[in-house]
Amino acid sequence: MGSSVLYSYRRCPYAMRARMALAYSGIAVEIREISLRKKPASFLAISPKATVPVLQSDGLVIEQSYDIMKWALAKSDPDQWLSAETESLIDEWVAKNDGPFKKLLDQYKYPDKCPDIQLEETLSQAVALYLGPINERLKANPYLLGPKISLADIAIFPFVRQFAMVDPDWIDQAGLNFLKQWLNAHLESSLFLSVMQKYPTWHDPTPE
Repeated sequence: MGSSVLYSYRRCPYAMRARMALAYSGIAVEIREISLRKKPASFLAISPKATVPVLQSDGLVIEQSYDIMKWALAKSDPDQWLSAETESLIDEWVAKNDGPFKKLLDQYKYPDKCPDIQLEETLSQAVALYLGPINERLKANPYLLGPKISLADIAIFPFVRQFAMVDPDWIDQAGLNFLKQWLNAHLESSLFLSVMQKYPTWHDPTPE
């Protein structure tokens, strides 16, 4: 296999989950940390949409983080994070995360952009739609699909992390204790810590 490159941004939850899946699968990849204000030409050349993450491997370009995760697991999935039996259920969790929950996350994180929406309304909707159901699932098992970690946990965790970081005390006040335990377990995991190391900002080589 030729070299693989992942254009990434350390704090982006989409890039985070892609890095976690690649690391778990043991796929060697060059991480290119980009500046969102000055994106390199090599990145824009392969991905006009200009949002991270983007994976380039042997002429293949994958522009969606969830697709990158599935690509990695198709090559190596030692703990069976994804199976034919679980894929549709995982897809449902991720679709709700990437769609309506992400919208609520943005409203919560950037309230100035949504002046007509009340904070209490956003929090109430987030609990009813997503965080509450996650908490209920975690009452019986440590992970979303049962006693073992799955692709669902890794695909969703970075977004719940981002939501929780807006007000770290809020989860306690909301009574989402099982969600908090799950979140903390991921935050302290060796996998997460391994993909959060800092890289220098990538700059394309200057033509000679």
